[in-house]
Amino acid sequence: MIETRVAIVTDALHFLGTPALLVLRRHGMTVMCQDKTFVEEKARLAFEAEHADAVAASAQEPVALVSETLERLGRIDLIVSNDAFPALRTPIAELKAADLHATYEALVYRPFALASASVPHMRDRRSGKILFVTSAAPLRGLSNYSVYVSARGAINALARSLALELAPHNIQVNAIAPNFIESETYFPKALMADPAAAAKILKNIPLGRLGRPEEAGALIAFLASPEADFITGQVIPLAGGWA
Repeated sequence: MIETRVAIVTDALHFLGTPALLVLRRHGMTVMCQDKTFVEEKARLAFEAEHADAVAASAQEPVALVSETLERLGRIDLIVSNDAFPALRTPIAELKAADLHATYEALVYRPFALASASVPHMRDRRSGKILFVTSAAPLRGLSNYSVYVSARGAINALARSLALELAPHNIQVNAIAPNFIESETYFPKALMADPAAAAKILKNIPLGRLGRPEEAGALIAFLASPEADFITGQVIPLAGGWA
């Protein structure tokens, strides 16, 4: 009997969370979904109605999320650490310590803690994949976005380092580094409906358009598949040629 593979997808309603959820379910995985915005029961019920065969997590903190997944589903084959947080545009001289702390809490501490909590289980099974959804911004740099870019860069570096550490245990670690992907988190429909704003954004993209969510999902599905078992330590830009 073939056991169903289990994935955790964080921040499932934002950034690349929904494309990840949809594609992994389509490929037969059971998906434990966590979203930091589940503060009202009606939000959880609406999510469960739309994604009936996904599992909505109660836990919010990374260690508790891993524990809940193992308790309810018995295994973890894949972590998709999809972490969204506002990209603060502020000159460095005007930044406050609270800005740094909040960004690093969301984009560095949480994915780091999630990976740390999941590794013992994967190491014992000698199998697993960790996929960080980060940003292409650190690959080029962005003026006045030093906090956001440095936080994303930290996890890009973590992916490379963990890949070397965990390779002997047959655990693959990679990062997808998106930019210019359609999402209500960073490139919402209302913004792109403004011709002037859209033109300003699109002129930066060599392919001349935003990436589609399903294109992001396809890359996630490939990296989650056995066909990608020999790929580890990579930071893969998904940015239409921008990076």
